[in-house]
Amino acid sequence: MKLMGETGLEGGRFARAGFGPCALGTVAAYAAAAVAFAYALVSLYWALGGHGLISTVGGYAEQFARSGGVGAVLVAVAVAVAKVAGGLLALALVRPRQRANRRHWLLIVSAGTSALLVVYGGINVTAGALVLSGVIRPAGNVNWTALRWHVGVWDLSFLLWGTLLALATAGYWRRTASRGT
Repeated sequence: MKLMGETGLEGGRFARAGFGPCALGTVAAYAAAAVAFAYALVSLYWALGGHGLISTVGGYAEQFARSGGVGAVLVAVAVAVAKVAGGLLALALVRPRQRANRRHWLLIVSAGTSALLVVYGGINVTAGALVLSGVIRPAGNVNWTALRWHVGVWDLSFLLWGTLLALATAGYWRRTASRGT
């Protein structure tokens, strides 16, 4: 039974069931890590010489990957490592260290990373969707297949990852605010 004034999130049925904003942050952290690690696997596959789905990336990235060589491998490995680091960052919000100075830095880094991912993914998804819908007409040639994949998968993944990381950061902040850890 819901008490008067309860929203269902703060002190209502979700909180009584153990699924309040803090639990949502934990679920979001694991989901953000899953997105990051899955995305890292794709980059690692390309680093190891795989070419599946590389045509869906388009542009210079596709040309660079198809050219092969040490440079392309190193870039793809670096991208994979950065994505793994992003996944580990999300997991750090679930199993944090117990020191106040680490909490402060973890909040700064995770909030900044989530903002970067949301802005990058959001701008690219929005711009791509405007081109696909005909609202914006580019002057040059457009790789329509790559653009569709960017709007529907690649850039949308950055947006989703950033949103999940933001929810995880907020949950961590709420969960640890009273302890100061």
